[in-house]
This record gives sequence, C-alpha cells and structure tokens, in this order.
Amino acid sequence: MTELNRLSACEAARKIAAKEITSEQLVRACLARIADRDAQVQAWQHVDAQAAIAQARELDRSASRGPLHGVPLGVKDIFDTHDMPSEYGCAIYKGNRPGADAGTVAKARHGGMVILGKTVTTELATHVPSRTRNPHNPEHTPGGSSAGSAAAVADAMVPLAIGTQTVGSTIRPASYCGVVGYKPSFNLLSRAGCKVEGDSLDTVGVLARSVPDVACYAGAQTNDERLVRLSEVDGALKIGICPTFDIGLAKSETLQALERAGKELATAGARIAQVALPEAFRPLREAHFTVFMFEMWRSFSDELYRNPQGLDPSLRERCEQGGRISGEAYRKALAIGYACRAMFADVMGDCDVLIAPSAPGEAPRGLASTGDPVFNQIWSFLWTPAVTVPVHRGPNGLPVGLQVCGRIGEDPRTLAAAWWVHRAMAG
Repeated sequence: MTELNRLSACEAARKIAAKEITSEQLVRACLARIADRDAQVQAWQHVDAQAAIAQARELDRSASRGPLHGVPLGVKDIFDTHDMPSEYGCAIYKGNRPGADAGTVAKARHGGMVILGKTVTTELATHVPSRTRNPHNPEHTPGGSSAGSAAAVADAMVPLAIGTQTVGSTIRPASYCGVVGYKPSFNLLSRAGCKVEGDSLDTVGVLARSVPDVACYAGAQTNDERLVRLSEVDGALKIGICPTFDIGLAKSETLQALERAGKELATAGARIAQVALPEAFRPLREAHFTVFMFEMWRSFSDELYRNPQGLDPSLRERCEQGGRISGEAYRKALAIGYACRAMFADVMGDCDVLIAPSAPGEAPRGLASTGDPVFNQIWSFLWTPAVTVPVHRGPNGLPVGLQVCGRIGEDPRTLAAAWWVHRAMAG
C-alpha cells in the first residue's frame, strides 16, 4: 500500500472524498515525513504541526469545499499568510506577520486545502542561495528561488506546493528536484499578497509530482473545469522540438533528453517537427534581463534605500545595477517582449506544443549557486504556459526535466500535452 504522504494530490483528494482516508491522517503522514527528513533537506521555513492538524480535523467534519478538499499545501515564504510568519527569505522581514493571506493562499484555504506551512525561498526570491538541499543528493543545489517548495514535494513531505517564477524559479528547481513544475500563462493565478520582484514577469507557479495535480490547483483557483479535470490526449499531437538559441550551453544529459523526446514521442504516436526560433527572438533573453533588473530595483527600493545592510551584498549590487538602467532602455526591452509575444502563435505554426530544455543539465554540485536560468528566461518573458516534466537522469543519477511550452492562454491544452509527454517518456 502506498504511504499516504506519497499519494498524488488528486488521488489523496479522491480518497478523502470517498472516506477511505481522512485529511488528518494525510497531514500526520506528511508531518512525520518532515520530522524524519527536514533536518537534512531543510525545505521548510515554518511548520506548526498542531495548527495543521486542527485545520485537517475541521475539514474532516465539513462538507467538501473544492476539488482538493483536505489536501495539504506548502506555501513558498514569499506569499503572505495571516496566521504564519512571512519573512520572504530576508533578514529585514524577520518575524514579519501580515494581517491577511495572499490571494492564492486565501483561495486555497477557502477551497478546503490545509496550509501545512511555509517553504524556504531564496532571499526575496532572487539569486541568493537558500539553505535548502536537493533531496536526491544534499551536496547538490535544489535550484531557486522556489527551492523549498520543489524539495518538499520531491521528498514526499507534501503533495503540492506553490512557488513563483520571474526568471526560472519554478521550472529550474522542478527539473533539478525531479518533479512537475508549472508556470502558468502570465497572471493566470493571483499575485495579490505576494512580495513582488518584477511587475511584468512575476508568475505564481505550482509544483507537484504529477501534471493533473498542478492543473487541478490552477483550475480550483480560476474556476476552470478544464483544468480541474484535465482531458487526456491520445498522442495525435504535433510537437515541436525547440532547442532555442542557447542550446550550446546545454550539457550532454539535456541533449540526450531532447534526442530521446524526439524518438520516443514519435514512437508513441506524435508527429515531431524541429522548430527554430526566428532571428527576431534572439534579443529576448537580453531584453528579459533588462526588464528584470529594472523592475527588481523598482520593487526593492525600500529595502535598498532604507535598509541596505539587511540585503545580501550581491543582491544590493544587483539592485543598484538595475537603478542605472535608463527609462529608454527599459521601454525598448519591454517592446521586444510585446513584439515577440505577438509573433509567437505564428512561430508555433501547427504545433500543439514545443519542447525545450528546462535547465542546462542536472543540478550542479555545491550550494553557492542555484544554477543557470538560461533556458527559462525567454519563456518567462513570452508569458507562455510552461510545464517541466522529469524524463531523464544525468551522469550523477540526478533528475533532468524538459519543459513543454504552449501558446499564451492555452494552459489546458499545454498541460494535457505535458501529461501525455510525461507518461510517454516515463514508460
């Protein structure tokens, strides 16, 4: 019998609805796993076991409130929670107690999910590494900035967790930790009550161990039945293999994963095409960096100017660098993003989705860096839905993911295709 903490979110919800298990039993199994493993993995910033059990007991006594009723949720400590500290991974906010939940947390709570605790984030969800370790090998990074959420899900401490992505903070840690990571179309999920880094880039992400789980969370948040009950596809897909302009930075394991995808998905019934991005897309990554740096400086102005010593020196330097970007340069970079988004549907042509690298390779050794987001920047800037699925292993036996990208706003189709890709390559 599967240990309760290893159930998928959807399977756990079905069992709770059928009275086969209780929310309290599930929460206790997750808490036991945290007690056993978190000293090594260090995925959690705050867990109140008694409060989580009390939430579960109340839900076990109540009628179903939503499709994930009774299922525990890990919340990246970049989201406000009215009943837990929200410290944003930053010394400036030590002991910070907001008076309200972030929008996505409030909706999850209202829909019957148990807010299990706050997961570790890098400082202000930036590049500064956190203490979290990769659960597959603690000598390797779990990625960032949604480090705790990815590691907690990968280590079966919680079936579902939320994170954010401005550059690659959901997709890359999902790949490194071997879980499913979903970056929705821009602004699909509410960012209210989330510590903002980049106004035109920040996206709420979802991490789980299966594609239907991340889809169901998004569906419950948006009242979209197409996501709550994700449709299966029969394999009659046209899939574009899109290595992007930066494929020269990919390691052998990522190249092998792309090659496998072309062969195995064709064998499973998909039509495969090679898709090259047009030259007009070449400046996207640099433009993304300009927008990211400018907006980070703007968002963190209070921290930078009122409490600069509370910031990591490298983050303070980046904010200062962002402040040296001219308004004209920022506007030109934004314009590149708008232009490429307008062209993106034509670039995809008759492909249902594109498959691209999630990261250069498996998680790098060491904790001094969260890894390179080079393969995430353009998709964040294009506002497309992107879903990382674990499909391969690197030379150190660590997970390697590929991301399935779709047209802006076509999240149900993209997720359904990602589900099929995950199963086709896992088999």
